[in-house]
Amino acid sequence: MESKFSGKVISVFLFCLWAPILLMFTLGLATPFIVCTVIRWICNNSIISGKTLTFKGTAGGLFGRWILWYVLTILTFGIYGFWSTRNQIKWVIENTEITN
Repeated sequence: MESKFSGKVISVFLFCLWAPILLMFTLGLATPFIVCTVIRWICNNSIISGKTLTFKGTAGGLFGRWILWYVLTILTFGIYGFWSTRNQIKWVIENTEITN
């Protein structure tokens, strides 16, 4: 089976352009929205072994977790950041489905 990614370079360019601006104006609070938007775009443009991916996660579903992980990372002087990264990857995988 063949796997492929059909995302366009212009989309990557636009993400790189608007994401930092949005983060700056929201003081980082838009991070869950940006993460979900990028992951959804990756899934919508990916075919793995002939099957498509669907990302069902929402920024609202990530926001509370993200705040908790951020606070714990600050309170532990960065140590919790390793678990935070792992937890975010786990959340993305748990909210991704293989369809078709």
